[in-house]
Amino acid sequence: MHPLAIKLALPFIMFACTSAMADAFKLSSTDISHGKEMSQSQEFQGFGCDGKNLSPQLSWSGAPQGTAAFAVFAYDPDAPTGSGWWHWQVVNIPKDVTSLPTGAGNVSKPVLPVGSSQMNNDFGQRGFGGACPPEKHGMHRYQFTIYALSQKVQLPENASGALTGYMVHAHTLGSSTIEALYKRD
Repeated sequence: MHPLAIKLALPFIMFACTSAMADAFKLSSTDISHGKEMSQSQEFQGFGCDGKNLSPQLSWSGAPQGTAAFAVFAYDPDAPTGSGWWHWQVVNIPKDVTSLPTGAGNVSKPVLPVGSSQMNNDFGQRGFGGACPPEKHGMHRYQFTIYALSQKVQLPENASGALTGYMVHAHTLGSSTIEALYKRD
């Protein structure tokens, strides 16, 4: 094969290999399902909502080689803010952890693995803040994403959701998302 042909084909080969590895990294849950409506257990308690505010159980497998830590985000791109709504951001989950139990986002009952850090959500508090779309605003999408990180991220204690997202994305080897749904009539 001509050296120029190899040089031109290399990016496509690398993309195919990376895509195949990323396809092996999967997020699953016993509490939420992709494309399905969440229960009131994942609804926030406050702001006019009266749910149980429980973060869903999450499990993952097939992390890319070189994973040094994980991060979990829950985000609502449909919130009427112009920038969406961060419901949960957990960083620096140890690389040997492959699941979080239901309610892991409750800061008063610490069950997250040692070394993990929960960042402030857009409700202005640490930990999980459940779904609470405005009444009659229609169906909102809640994207629960696991990120495999090439290294632990260094963040200030009160980092914004945008800064946390920036640092996580800068070190992401792969990700997998469950997009659950919720509305309030």
